[in-house]
Amino acid sequence: MINLKDNKDLGEVKHLLAECMWPDEEKISNELNKYLKDNSRELLGSIFNEEQVGLIGIVYELNDEVELKHIAIKPDYRGKGIGSEMIHEFIKTKKISRIRAETDRDAVGFYKKIGFTITSLGEKYPGVERFECIISVSSD
Repeated sequence: MINLKDNKDLGEVKHLLAECMWPDEEKISNELNKYLKDNSRELLGSIFNEEQVGLIGIVYELNDEVELKHIAIKPDYRGKGIGSEMIHEFIKTKKISRIRAETDRDAVGFYKKIGFTITSLGEKYPGVERFECIISVSSD
């Protein structure tokens, strides 16, 4: 994985962020700026055949815990294990004790498949059930 904060062409990063956010240009730009300016955030990308195909956005919290704030894979590359590979690589290379993510019903299966524990948060927004996904990382 590469650090996307050093990426000279942020257009592709914005396109990937749009895949996992409400596609509003201002919100995407604001979120990208938070990653670029805030040292408690990390934006990492996956490259395949010299093409950026995925990203994960991490927010570091207390006690070696992180929130997986964003994860996105280009549509043509979905279902090929890139998302889970990025999460597993992140776990292997960082000293963390827990990853937490919040998602909708569509992505619960992805998180469950790679070992996250899923808890319903109920209807956080009108008509939209949200889920908290947590994986504890052993220090072995």
